[in-house]
Amino acid sequence: MRSPLKSRLGLATTLAFTLALFGLAPAASADPAPAGLSFTTNAATVTPGGTVNVSMTLTNNKTYDIWFVYQTITPTWLTTQRPDLKYGFTGCSLATPTGATACSGTGPSDLGGNYGATIPPGQSRTVTLTLQVAADSGCNGNIGFYSYYYAEFGDSTSTSGGPVFTPETRVLCA
Repeated sequence: MRSPLKSRLGLATTLAFTLALFGLAPAASADPAPAGLSFTTNAATVTPGGTVNVSMTLTNNKTYDIWFVYQTITPTWLTTQRPDLKYGFTGCSLATPTGATACSGTGPSDLGGNYGATIPPGQSRTVTLTLQVAADSGCNGNIGFYSYYYAEFGDSTSTSGGPVFTPETRVLCA
């Protein structure tokens, strides 16, 4: 008795070879995310009483404008577990082609209108938050944040991402 497994395997192999030969096999797609979010800091360390800027750049990877962006930035669990670590956001600015402008939106932890949408295809917008560490803050603690974002595009689609983690800023004693 013939095994039906061998004939099915042979048929599948022949079909896959034929499709690959004529270029009809599905190709692996490496499409970028519709919107990319990245973080940078202007310093790797900060001392009590000092400041560090945390910049967030949103890039539109689609062929349609981004019409609306909503983003949150929240301390990581480990950051919230340090009762001696004292810090806060004291400033927010949006980089525009004509220079930096003050952020507009619901505040430094909810970045509703802060990216100055619309964002044309292939372009980016950067929001910079100033993080102030209190002069009497504890030392040797990492300050880390995570972020979620939601963006709506001109083709009536939307995307959301997260959690996206910021670089950590090391707080050192002076």
